Amino acid sequence: MGTNESLLARRRDAVPLGIGHACPVFADKAQNAEIWDVEGRRYIDFAAGIAVLNVGHRHPKVMAAVSKQLERFTHTSFQVAPYEPYIELCERLNEIAPFSGKAKTLLVNSGAEAVENAVKLARAATGRSAVVAFSGGFHGRTIATLALTGKVAPYKQGFGPTFPDVFHAPFPVPSEKVSVEDSIKHLRSIFKYQVDASRVAAIIIEPVQGEGGFYQAPTELLKEIRRICDEYGILLIADEVQTGFARTGRMFGIQHSGVEPDLVTVAKAVAGGFPLAGVIGRHQIMDKLGVGGLGSTYGGHPISCAAALATLDVIDDEKLVERANVIGARAVDRIIEISKRNDSLPIENIRGVGAMIAFDIVEDVDRARPDKETTQRVVSTALSNGLFLLTCGLHGNSIRLLMPITIQDSILDEGLNILASSLTRT
Repeated sequence: MGTNESLLARRRDAVPLGIGHACPVFADKAQNAEIWDVEGRRYIDFAAGIAVLNVGHRHPKVMAAVSKQLERFTHTSFQVAPYEPYIELCERLNEIAPFSGKAKTLLVNSGAEAVENAVKLARAATGRSAVVAFSGGFHGRTIATLALTGKVAPYKQGFGPTFPDVFHAPFPVPSEKVSVEDSIKHLRSIFKYQVDASRVAAIIIEPVQGEGGFYQAPTELLKEIRRICDEYGILLIADEVQTGFARTGRMFGIQHSGVEPDLVTVAKAVAGGFPLAGVIGRHQIMDKLGVGGLGSTYGGHPISCAAALATLDVIDDEKLVERANVIGARAVDRIIEISKRNDSLPIENIRGVGAMIAFDIVEDVDRARPDKETTQRVVSTALSNGLFLLTCGLHGNSIRLLMPITIQDSILDEGLNILASSLTRT
């Protein structure tokens, strides 16, 4: 095993430049909220693999379930020889679906694949083709999901035309001077000036935008979207890839609003660090396609299903929904405290729901101009001090906190102390 420097050199020679690294150190081992690199240095993880490790690295119950499944078989493809863990997981997800009535679930591999299948299902169920999404939203990197993603740089640059019949409404962000009223007005204007509502299959939205900056969709907006969908026979897709499975202090982010979607895309945290994604939907929609209309060679892999079942047990047994709110409140209080210090960098827009927290670094608090360069410097400083951080937002000046929800209080406080020192003016 090499050093970080030697591995970076090998990476530059073997891996495309387009794949970036938020933390350019190479992991060797990890446990719960801690990572050790190949040189033996320890880091506190406030990234959680981009909201994947809600139950932490290598949770004992997840690892035990995986080990048990490894002794039985690793792959058949559910379309060749089905297996019980796939069915059991679908049953569990159907039980917790954030809508009333009977649900069914399709399992796939990634968030982008889940979103594409949700769009396919919406098209099949409605006989329509168009989809409405929101500015700042992130729904994947495939050609189809890039069309839905509402941010150009770096995701859409250089790829040319994407999936047709996609329209964007502005997402309400106070710092961008976009109100809920603006969003609703523009959404309705789409049906006047761009596409007839009778051609729209679905409206897709993140209950809390991820890459767009950790802005929560206001309940007023979600209720109006639901009314519009009901008015025009449009399906509502909640993209819960980053918000799902206790991250926001509810099992699903949309549950804060009381609005019921028709389809829900899930991925990231569902399997405790193993690749798995899915679409949970109303059974009438999910059964619109005939045999062979849906499928995935690796989708619902038995190892990942075993991990997911254990992950759901951990969320219940360790009360991680409640724990997310405790962690989030603790983090927000500390960031507010940091922002009031005379020696702190200018911090604005402290926000979040559950353990999904973000804040902005600006050039001047009075003018609130985004400061992307300083934000990157804070992330680098934090890394050198032993803390993994991620950025997000349209201007690249938002720092997001995504620590495992299983993080111990002492490790959480240690990480927040490092964050505080990294935000000190130099």
